Amino acid sequence: MLSRVNRVAVIGTGFVGSSYAFALLNQGITEELVLIDINKDKAEGDAMDLNHGLPFAPTSTKIWYGSYADCDEADIVVITAGANQKPGETRLDLVEKNTRIFKGIVGEIMASGFDGIIVVATNPVDILTYAVWKFSGLPKERVIGSGTILDTARFRFLLGDYFDVDSRNVHAYIIGEHGDTELPVWSHADIAGTSISEWTKYKHKYDQADLDAIFLNVRDAAYQIIEKKGATFYGIAMSLLRLTKAILHNENAVLTVSAYLDGEYGQKDIFIGVPAVVNRDGVREVIEMDLNDEEKQKFEHSVKVLKETMAPVVAND
Repeated sequence: MLSRVNRVAVIGTGFVGSSYAFALLNQGITEELVLIDINKDKAEGDAMDLNHGLPFAPTSTKIWYGSYADCDEADIVVITAGANQKPGETRLDLVEKNTRIFKGIVGEIMASGFDGIIVVATNPVDILTYAVWKFSGLPKERVIGSGTILDTARFRFLLGDYFDVDSRNVHAYIIGEHGDTELPVWSHADIAGTSISEWTKYKHKYDQADLDAIFLNVRDAAYQIIEKKGATFYGIAMSLLRLTKAILHNENAVLTVSAYLDGEYGQKDIFIGVPAVVNRDGVREVIEMDLNDEEKQKFEHSVKVLKETMAPVVAND
């Protein structure tokens, strides 16, 4: 009897999809990897290129370019396809065109007989995750957006750099929209159990003005990168890899994904970036942090902006 193997299907082999596939190969996360793109030559070329690196990979991975029919046995389908954010565009500017694209993509995925977890990386990720949930008919736990995983990683990196500690030992979260209304949860940010506020209070070389600047750099990082190199892809690829590993290895890992709220944080019927426990079944539970009054107000504003932006799109579909 053959043992069960994991299969990941990547929809869209642009900058993000191909970078994610390369990261999967490098870390040997899945036994099977299928690449699907409307540009079949691009998907085939990527599969060939990745296969040529297999002799140096940590484990054997079967990699091929395929079609939506290959989603039938996939454990995870990761959608990175869609229109990219252009210089001067916000993520929310992409909502209408990418919602139209996603309706067709999700229809093809579900027609294959797929019954796994869909991960959404395309922007605006919170709204598109909601759309995928509606289009697919899957339980809310099995539709996950990349949310603010990358924003949180940027936050931890910059804080680690500022305090001169390993970013993996910084515990701090960005929540809300993956975009202009996201917010830092300073009230729960700490290093080695010592709150960030304590660090700034007793070590005079650190101050709140610097921390405020760090958050602005986090929030605006994508604009800066897009201006310099045209697109962001390595950071989000590693974020998707981390999420994939948490799912396939049944880790019960806490990640700031775009998850469905049904009363948590006083909000309903919205996918938005919040800390959640992720395992083989998808989102096991949303972790409801005790936000201070300012953070609650900013989070409510983020929800309001997302709901107002997606209302006409949801109504049309």
